[in-house]
Amino acid sequence: MSMIVSAIGQGLLWAILGVALFLTFRTLNFADMTVEGTFPLGAAVAVTSLTHHLTPTAAIGLAFLAGAVAGLITGLLYTKGKVPILLAGILVMTACLSINLRIMGTSNISLLGQATIFSQHFLKTLPRYFDSVLVGLIAIIIITSLLIYFLQTDLGQAFIMTGDNPVMAQSIGINTDNMIILGLMVSNGLIALSGALIAQSNGYADVNMGIGIIVIALASIIIGEVVFGTLTLNQRLVAVTLGSIIYRFVILGVLQLGFSTNDLNLISAIILAICLLLPQVSKKLKLDQLLRKGVSRG
Repeated sequence: MSMIVSAIGQGLLWAILGVALFLTFRTLNFADMTVEGTFPLGAAVAVTSLTHHLTPTAAIGLAFLAGAVAGLITGLLYTKGKVPILLAGILVMTACLSINLRIMGTSNISLLGQATIFSQHFLKTLPRYFDSVLVGLIAIIIITSLLIYFLQTDLGQAFIMTGDNPVMAQSIGINTDNMIILGLMVSNGLIALSGALIAQSNGYADVNMGIGIIVIALASIIIGEVVFGTLTLNQRLVAVTLGSIIYRFVILGVLQLGFSTNDLNLISAIILAICLLLPQVSKKLKLDQLLRKGVSRG
């Protein structure tokens, strides 16, 4: 029971990462590599803030701002500096490695004995492992609701159109550069916020905790799309959260088979590859069935 509850809690916390990446990967239609730098950046800022006796809420807020600044730099490199988006993300990601070390002063900081968002008074009455479920559920509901509201506004619609058809967006007066910068700032701010929550949940921050993070985020997005099929944009945001929970259960099942935690990045990559291949396999099977029906009728 504890493992199941823990998997749900972790799925909800990691879902923030998936929803954040969804903004750039699906809505703006490009992969942002900054994620592997801003995730540990958020963790570094939050943990360092907590060790300097800031409140957990303030620490999370500072983490969001730090991630938004990183997204702003990536956006400026891409829109104003005309640096390809992948390279712009890699440049900022690489810079974050040194910045994280500067912020923490060491490669690893423990939160042992420090007050975190998970040690708040109202959570102490819950059974063990349920704290991550409640915190994750509150966080993902607030974030998803705000994003759904934002995407219904005129600004949100301009943001969506920028990803769908930037040429048309420009022709009707939308400043696509500003929309891209906005998307990168919000996305990386939420990614850093996710890093801050995960670090508090794990009880430490490490400069290397961003390695392979983009695969985990993509797995949540792709699993949600594969499992739930054709959905509206708002429904797809919810599907990312469900995909994150499903992914955690898959990881739990694999670990129960005897695999080492050292294999998690390999397992994540394999799961993502399978999910990406499933639609193609499904299309091929349907095409084969149609051809067979055509031949039999002929």
